[in-house]
Amino acid sequence: MIDDILQESGAALAYGAIGIGLMALGYLVVEVTTPGNLGRQIWTERNRGAALILAAKLLGVGAIVTTAIAVSEDDLAAGLLGTVTYGVIGIVLMTAAFYMLDLLTPGKLGATVVDARELHPSCWVVAAADLGTAAIVAAAIS
Repeated sequence: MIDDILQESGAALAYGAIGIGLMALGYLVVEVTTPGNLGRQIWTERNRGAALILAAKLLGVGAIVTTAIAVSEDDLAAGLLGTVTYGVIGIVLMTAAFYMLDLLTPGKLGATVVDARELHPSCWVVAAADLGTAAIVAAAIS
């Protein structure tokens, strides 16, 4: 009983660390794809557009990681590897979706979504693209 608790606690810590690392990578992707300092825009300038697209990215990555953990077998190493792999695939595809939207829309999408004057409607489109892409990746995990 105690051995099981210790083993499961270790697995939870390992999965948690990977999940947090992948969400940090998602943060960095938003930082790179949008102009300015993301942390300052959200926490100091209270930029709602930047906060919305970051929140969607983090929720999407979290959904992928959660699905990867839920379907992982008893082999911890394989489960951790699968979680990292699917998480990175999800982030890559979400980034590709962002750049596809950027090509299809006028102006520079990164600058538009972090325009501090207002919450631009494109923020909702980017958020939906991130969450939709994450749902597709999560569904593909078997």
